[in-house]
Amino acid sequence: MRAAEVDIPRRPGRKDTMSSRSPHAQNAGASAPTGHRGPWGWFTHGGWYLVVIVLSIGMLAFVPFVHAAIRTHRALMWLWAVLYSGAVITLFILAGPYRVGGWAIGLVIVASIHSLVLRQQVWKQTAVGLPPPPAVDPAIAAVLAARARREEARRVVERDPAMARELGIGRPDLPRSYDDGGLVDLAAAPAEAIASACDIDLAHATLITEARDNGIHFATVDDVFSVTDIPFPLWERIRDRGVVVTG
Repeated sequence: MRAAEVDIPRRPGRKDTMSSRSPHAQNAGASAPTGHRGPWGWFTHGGWYLVVIVLSIGMLAFVPFVHAAIRTHRALMWLWAVLYSGAVITLFILAGPYRVGGWAIGLVIVASIHSLVLRQQVWKQTAVGLPPPPAVDPAIAAVLAARARREEARRVVERDPAMARELGIGRPDLPRSYDDGGLVDLAAAPAEAIASACDIDLAHATLITEARDNGIHFATVDDVFSVTDIPFPLWERIRDRGVVVTG
Protein backbone atom coordinates (compact mmCIF):
# COMPACT_ATOMS: atom_id res chain seq x y z
CA MET A 1 0.00 0.00 0.00
CA ARG A 2 1.39 3.44 -0.87
CA ALA A 3 1.41 6.12 1.81
CA ALA A 4 -0.22 8.65 -0.54
CA GLU A 5 -3.28 6.44 -0.96
CA VAL A 6 -4.01 6.07 2.75
CA ASP A 7 -7.08 7.82 4.09
CA ILE A 8 -6.09 8.76 7.63
CA PRO A 9 -9.08 8.19 9.92
CA ARG A 10 -10.22 10.89 12.28
CA ARG A 11 -11.61 9.86 15.63
CA PRO A 12 -14.81 11.74 16.55
CA GLY A 13 -13.76 12.20 20.18
CA ARG A 14 -10.84 14.52 19.44
CA LYS A 15 -11.10 18.02 18.03
CA ASP A 16 -8.47 20.05 16.32
CA THR A 17 -6.95 22.44 18.83
CA MET A 18 -6.88 25.52 16.66
CA SER A 19 -10.31 25.00 15.11
CA SER A 20 -11.90 24.62 18.56
CA ARG A 21 -10.89 28.08 19.61
CA SER A 22 -13.73 30.46 20.15
CA PRO A 23 -14.05 33.57 17.96
CA HIS A 24 -13.37 35.68 21.03
CA ALA A 25 -10.09 33.85 21.68
CA GLN A 26 -9.06 34.11 18.02
CA ASN A 27 -9.56 37.85 18.08
CA ALA A 28 -7.89 38.34 21.46
CA GLY A 29 -4.68 39.68 19.94
CA ALA A 30 -6.53 42.09 17.66
CA SER A 31 -8.75 43.47 20.41
CA ALA A 32 -6.05 43.77 23.09
CA PRO A 33 -5.59 47.23 24.57
CA THR A 34 -2.98 49.31 22.81
CA GLY A 35 -1.46 50.80 25.95
CA HIS A 36 -1.31 54.41 27.09
CA ARG A 37 0.48 56.41 24.44
CA GLY A 38 1.66 59.99 24.41
CA PRO A 39 2.60 62.51 27.10
CA TRP A 40 -0.89 62.54 28.61
CA GLY A 41 -0.85 58.78 28.95
CA TRP A 42 2.52 58.96 30.68
CA PHE A 43 1.29 61.72 33.01
CA THR A 44 -1.95 60.02 34.03
CA HIS A 45 -0.28 56.65 34.57
CA GLY A 46 2.33 57.60 37.12
CA GLY A 47 4.15 60.45 35.44
CA TRP A 48 2.44 62.90 37.79
CA TYR A 49 4.35 61.28 40.67
CA LEU A 50 7.56 62.86 39.43
CA VAL A 51 5.87 66.19 38.66
CA VAL A 52 4.39 66.50 42.17
CA ILE A 53 7.70 65.69 43.86
CA VAL A 54 9.76 68.13 41.78
CA LEU A 55 7.32 71.07 41.80
CA SER A 56 6.77 70.79 45.56
CA ILE A 57 10.54 70.62 46.15
CA GLY A 58 9.98 67.35 47.96
CA MET A 59 7.37 68.67 50.38
CA LEU A 60 4.68 66.48 48.80
CA ALA A 61 6.96 63.49 48.26
CA PHE A 62 4.65 61.32 50.34
CA VAL A 63 1.61 61.88 48.07
CA PRO A 64 2.59 59.40 45.29
CA PHE A 65 3.22 56.71 47.88
CA VAL A 66 -0.14 57.27 49.56
CA HIS A 67 -1.77 56.96 46.14
CA ALA A 68 0.20 53.78 45.39
CA ALA A 69 -0.77 52.28 48.75
CA ILE A 70 -4.46 52.97 48.14
CA ARG A 71 -4.27 51.56 44.61
CA THR A 72 -2.28 48.40 45.36
CA HIS A 73 -3.36 47.68 48.97
CA ARG A 74 0.21 46.72 49.82
CA ALA A 75 1.61 47.24 53.30
CA LEU A 76 5.03 48.17 51.92
CA MET A 77 3.53 51.12 50.07
CA TRP A 78 2.02 52.40 53.30
CA LEU A 79 5.41 52.04 54.99
CA TRP A 80 7.06 54.18 52.31
CA ALA A 81 4.26 56.75 52.63
CA VAL A 82 4.85 56.98 56.40
CA LEU A 83 8.63 57.28 55.97
CA TYR A 84 8.38 60.05 53.40
CA SER A 85 5.77 61.83 55.50
CA GLY A 86 8.14 61.64 58.45
CA ALA A 87 10.97 63.04 56.36
CA VAL A 88 8.82 66.00 55.24
CA ILE A 89 7.66 66.74 58.80
CA THR A 90 11.25 66.59 60.01
CA LEU A 91 12.32 69.11 57.38
CA PHE A 92 9.54 71.50 58.46
CA ILE A 93 10.60 71.23 62.09
CA LEU A 94 14.26 71.85 61.31
CA ALA A 95 13.59 74.61 58.78
CA GLY A 96 13.59 77.31 61.51
CA PRO A 97 16.89 76.88 63.31
CA TYR A 98 18.78 75.09 60.53
CA ARG A 99 19.43 75.35 56.83
CA VAL A 100 17.67 72.39 55.28
CA GLY A 101 18.01 73.31 51.60
CA GLY A 102 20.52 70.55 50.94
CA TRP A 103 18.34 68.00 52.73
CA ALA A 104 15.31 69.08 50.68
CA ILE A 105 17.25 68.65 47.43
CA GLY A 106 18.38 65.22 48.56
CA LEU A 107 14.78 64.29 49.35
CA VAL A 108 13.69 65.42 45.88
CA ILE A 109 16.36 63.31 44.19
CA VAL A 110 15.69 60.18 46.23
CA ALA A 111 11.89 60.45 45.96
CA SER A 112 12.06 61.17 42.22
CA ILE A 113 14.13 58.06 41.51
CA HIS A 114 11.90 56.03 43.81
CA SER A 115 8.78 57.29 42.03
CA LEU A 116 10.01 55.89 38.71
CA VAL A 117 10.25 52.42 40.27
CA LEU A 118 6.96 52.93 42.07
CA ARG A 119 5.15 53.74 38.84
CA GLN A 120 6.18 50.40 37.30
CA GLN A 121 4.89 48.54 40.35
CA VAL A 122 1.54 50.30 40.31
CA TRP A 123 0.73 50.08 36.60
CA LYS A 124 2.52 46.80 35.81
CA GLN A 125 3.99 47.98 32.51
CA THR A 126 7.64 48.05 31.54
CA ALA A 127 7.31 50.86 29.02
CA VAL A 128 4.71 53.51 28.24
CA GLY A 129 3.05 53.10 24.86
CA LEU A 130 3.58 49.34 24.55
CA PRO A 131 0.46 47.17 24.52
CA PRO A 132 0.16 44.53 27.20
CA PRO A 133 0.88 40.97 26.05
CA PRO A 134 -2.19 39.19 24.68
CA ALA A 135 -3.87 36.68 26.94
CA VAL A 136 -2.88 33.07 26.32
CA ASP A 137 -5.69 31.02 24.83
CA PRO A 138 -6.69 28.33 27.38
CA ALA A 139 -6.74 25.65 24.67
CA ILE A 140 -3.18 26.48 23.62
CA ALA A 141 -2.05 26.59 27.25
CA ALA A 142 -3.54 23.14 27.85
CA VAL A 143 -1.78 21.67 24.80
CA LEU A 144 1.58 23.16 25.83
CA ALA A 145 1.15 21.92 29.40
CA ALA A 146 0.36 18.38 28.22
CA ARG A 147 3.36 18.48 25.88
CA ALA A 148 5.63 19.48 28.78
CA ARG A 149 4.23 16.66 30.94
CA ARG A 150 4.93 14.15 28.16
CA GLU A 151 8.54 15.29 27.94
CA GLU A 152 8.91 15.00 31.71
CA ALA A 153 7.39 11.51 31.68
CA ARG A 154 9.71 10.42 28.87
CA ARG A 155 12.71 11.53 30.96
CA VAL A 156 11.43 9.36 33.81
CA VAL A 157 11.14 6.40 31.43
CA GLU A 158 14.72 6.90 30.24
CA ARG A 159 16.23 7.36 33.71
CA ASP A 160 14.16 4.94 35.76
CA PRO A 161 11.93 2.44 33.92
CA ALA A 162 10.96 0.79 37.21
CA MET A 163 9.62 4.09 38.53
CA ALA A 164 7.84 4.65 35.22
CA ARG A 165 6.00 1.36 35.65
CA GLU A 166 5.07 2.22 39.24
CA LEU A 167 3.71 5.59 38.13
CA GLY A 168 1.74 3.92 35.35
CA ILE A 169 3.35 5.98 32.61
CA GLY A 170 1.84 5.01 29.27
CA ARG A 171 -0.93 2.95 30.83
CA PRO A 172 -4.17 4.95 30.61
CA ASP A 173 -6.02 1.63 30.93
CA LEU A 174 -4.83 1.17 34.54
CA PRO A 175 -5.70 3.11 37.73
CA ARG A 176 -3.04 5.76 38.41
CA SER A 177 -2.55 9.24 39.82
CA TYR A 178 0.42 10.44 37.75
CA ASP A 179 -0.37 12.62 34.73
CA ASP A 180 1.97 11.70 31.87
CA GLY A 181 0.37 14.11 29.39
CA GLY A 182 -1.32 11.39 27.33
CA LEU A 183 1.47 8.89 26.65
CA VAL A 184 0.78 5.24 25.84
CA ASP A 185 3.17 2.33 26.31
CA LEU A 186 3.39 0.57 22.95
CA ALA A 187 5.05 -2.42 24.64
CA ALA A 188 2.26 -3.09 27.14
CA ALA A 189 -0.95 -1.09 26.62
CA PRO A 190 -3.96 -2.73 24.93
CA ALA A 191 -4.94 -1.86 21.38
CA GLU A 192 -7.89 0.28 22.49
CA ALA A 193 -5.65 2.48 24.65
CA ILE A 194 -3.08 2.84 21.85
CA ALA A 195 -5.76 3.78 19.32
CA SER A 196 -7.30 6.38 21.65
CA ALA A 197 -4.01 7.97 22.79
CA CYS A 198 -2.43 8.10 19.31
CA ASP A 199 -5.66 9.04 17.53
CA ILE A 200 -5.37 6.14 15.08
CA ASP A 201 -7.75 3.47 13.91
CA LEU A 202 -8.16 0.41 16.12
CA ALA A 203 -7.09 -1.83 13.24
CA HIS A 204 -3.71 -0.10 13.08
CA ALA A 205 -3.29 -0.27 16.85
CA THR A 206 -4.07 -3.98 16.70
CA LEU A 207 -1.07 -4.47 14.40
CA ILE A 208 1.12 -3.36 17.31
CA THR A 209 -0.44 -5.69 19.86
CA GLU A 210 -0.38 -8.60 17.40
CA ALA A 211 3.36 -8.06 16.88
CA ARG A 212 3.81 -8.24 20.66
CA ASP A 213 1.73 -11.41 20.83
CA ASN A 214 4.02 -12.95 18.22
CA GLY A 215 6.98 -12.49 20.55
CA ILE A 216 8.41 -9.26 19.13
CA HIS A 217 9.87 -6.94 21.78
CA PHE A 218 10.10 -3.20 21.16
CA ALA A 219 13.16 -1.32 22.40
CA THR A 220 12.12 2.02 20.90
CA VAL A 221 9.00 3.51 19.38
CA ASP A 222 10.47 3.31 15.88
CA ASP A 223 10.84 -0.46 16.23
CA VAL A 224 7.06 -0.60 15.82
CA PHE A 225 7.27 0.76 12.28
CA SER A 226 9.87 -1.77 11.17
CA VAL A 227 7.78 -4.82 12.12
CA THR A 228 4.26 -3.65 11.24
CA ASP A 229 2.48 -2.29 8.18
CA ILE A 230 1.33 0.91 9.88
CA PRO A 231 1.02 3.62 7.16
CA PHE A 232 3.73 6.25 7.12
CA PRO A 233 1.34 9.23 7.65
CA LEU A 234 0.47 7.83 11.09
CA TRP A 235 4.05 7.55 12.32
CA GLU A 236 4.28 11.08 13.72
CA ARG A 237 1.07 10.63 15.70
CA ILE A 238 2.46 7.48 17.25
CA ARG A 239 5.83 9.11 17.94
CA ASP A 240 4.08 12.02 19.66
CA ARG A 241 2.15 9.87 22.11
CA GLY A 242 3.99 6.54 22.07
CA VAL A 243 6.61 5.42 24.56
CA VAL A 244 8.31 2.10 25.32
CA VAL A 245 8.87 1.30 28.98
CA THR A 246 11.65 -1.27 28.91
CA GLY A 247 13.08 -3.49 31.62
